[in-house]
Amino acid sequence: MNPKTHFRLVVLHVVVLSMLLILLGRLWNLQVMNGDHYREVAANNRIRDIVVPAVRGMILDSSGRPLVRNRTALVVSVDKTVLSRQDDDGRAVLDRLARTLGTRRDDLEKRIRLCSPTVKRPCWPGSPYQPIPVDDRVDPKRALQIMERAEDYPGVIAQVQAVREYPRPEGAAAAQALGYLQPITQEELDKRRGLRVTGYSGVDLIGRDGLEAVYDADLRGTPGVRQVLVDSQGRVTGTAREQAPVAGSSLITSLDAKVQAAAETALRNAVDKARKAGSKADAAAAVVMDVRTGRVVALASHPSYDPTIWIGGISQDEYEGLLGKGKGQPLISRATQGQFPPASTFKVSSVAAAIADGYPLNGTYPCPGSYKVGDRAFRNFEGQAHGSMNLHRALVVSCDTIFYKFAYEEWLRDGGTKPVKKPKDPMSTMARNFGFGSPTGVDLPSEASGRIPDRGWKRSYWNATRQDTCKAAKSGYPELARTSPSRAAYLRAIARENCTEGFVWRAGDAANFSIGQGDVLVTPLQLARAYAAVANGGKLVVPRVGMAVMRPDGTVVREIDPPRAPELPVDDKVLTYMRKALAEVPKNGTAAGAFNGFDLKRVSVAGKTGTAEVYGKEDTAWFAGFAPADKPRFAVVAMIAQSGTGGSYAAPAVREIFEAMYGTKKTEGALVNGKLPERLPNVRPDGTVGVPARGTAP
Repeated sequence: MNPKTHFRLVVLHVVVLSMLLILLGRLWNLQVMNGDHYREVAANNRIRDIVVPAVRGMILDSSGRPLVRNRTALVVSVDKTVLSRQDDDGRAVLDRLARTLGTRRDDLEKRIRLCSPTVKRPCWPGSPYQPIPVDDRVDPKRALQIMERAEDYPGVIAQVQAVREYPRPEGAAAAQALGYLQPITQEELDKRRGLRVTGYSGVDLIGRDGLEAVYDADLRGTPGVRQVLVDSQGRVTGTAREQAPVAGSSLITSLDAKVQAAAETALRNAVDKARKAGSKADAAAAVVMDVRTGRVVALASHPSYDPTIWIGGISQDEYEGLLGKGKGQPLISRATQGQFPPASTFKVSSVAAAIADGYPLNGTYPCPGSYKVGDRAFRNFEGQAHGSMNLHRALVVSCDTIFYKFAYEEWLRDGGTKPVKKPKDPMSTMARNFGFGSPTGVDLPSEASGRIPDRGWKRSYWNATRQDTCKAAKSGYPELARTSPSRAAYLRAIARENCTEGFVWRAGDAANFSIGQGDVLVTPLQLARAYAAVANGGKLVVPRVGMAVMRPDGTVVREIDPPRAPELPVDDKVLTYMRKALAEVPKNGTAAGAFNGFDLKRVSVAGKTGTAEVYGKEDTAWFAGFAPADKPRFAVVAMIAQSGTGGSYAAPAVREIFEAMYGTKKTEGALVNGKLPERLPNVRPDGTVGVPARGTAP
């Protein structure tokens, strides 16, 4: 044999022997060293996990009335993954399903397509790997047909599930406060690893807004798992293990359904009244708060919407209606997210600032019809002069010129347009102490912070808008010039000034600030918190809607206590002085007309009107107050945008809310003895709720 051939044969034998040894070693490793592990893996290949959904917890008011609960429904879902494995991508199955459900295949295909910037609703905003619900109001006979003939409907699931229901107790909707549910997205699944989902039940829905979002982890519950044995063809042959689901806990809130309904009705009435008078009245809000604790009793926003719109999917037109300006953007809570100039309701902060800056609390001040601020005359409302008066009277009749004087003199002491190194800015400093310009910390998402302008803010704003301002100064508003040359010339002159010196904090800025105008913006909730601080002696309470989390069997998981309330840096004698002055407003002041005939001896009310002028819009009406004036328990704020004066529209709304809370000679009040429940409601194992105890007469 050729030596080369012999060598090659030897090498080949060595290679073959080496491969046999490797194969034997690997076989020994699999069967001996790791045999137990791979036997377990093989066994698991015959096991499938089926997620058993948990019932989502209820949301209740302080008396146990259900604001959100569940109803059982037959839900039909489609698994796109299964359909995609079929030769026709599941079109035949969808045809059969459409005939069974009494709809069209095209409609089903729209429901199961994935949402994207180019795909309009209806579409599926959740994970593409989950079964997608297509009908949650299925006739039982049709659902039974699907379940009994599963071989004709591969990838189609029909099961009884819990679906969210909004019973509107006492007529209360509270849509923005409650929030809504939407399918969980794949991105959220990736972030929340270990979260079990079924694709067609409430366990896959996640809170997107309001209380549903903030307390989602408590309400969600824990889904169960049923492990079933399957054969090679995927047919179930038995059950390996079963873990029962744990129902979600219920959320007890401080909302009172009767008061909430009264607030919503009062806003609708105020809006209707303003519109009948010819005003636009496009938005409104109301807040009722316990001044001692910060518990929110009512949180109303107008326009509102029916939260059942989210159940079973939402069309593109409906979705755009919730967000679009055409219907007033009802998804936005004007109470916590709406930002408006507060006008004269802001004067409680300005009084405190003036006293802190050295002006005498019991001094006498002139209230002329106008006051010269720099080279410009700033007028009282309708130019009315009231003569000399004290600050008590200034709040009662809402004199503006006294506050212009305070602001202008403080501005001058700070250096005017060339400020000193460390200006005191007493007005803006006190406003921030009252909680304006920052979120209140309420347990609701997306709360607006409002705006407290000052020198720093104005420079930042100028830097951000300078390019557009200078462009407007150069162009001169050509479109407006065709219809209103004088107006265009005025705006162009302002634009020119702002282009070069728009960063300067001017005397007019300070004057407008003092009466809650100019660039000042607050939310109704911030204003309610500020008046609660005046009412309770200086505690800046942190608003809370949630009160407790309670298991289905009635045991309390935890009580939700409001955070510690910081102290308002205002002398108690100043707060007492303001409370007495505010108590005169409904009797002899700017709200006297609105409270005419109201039994102020039975329930004394204190408060302040506000009428905010907004460029290019109609006036915004405000009333902020509290009651009883001598022993304050509740602060109430109402705001009606683009309506008119505070005394004509907002104050009557607050009166209506107080009458609903305390009752009248002819009607019973929503609050027994003028108090909220002192104990949590009793949630019984059968799902019913016992009425909690009420307080004694105040």
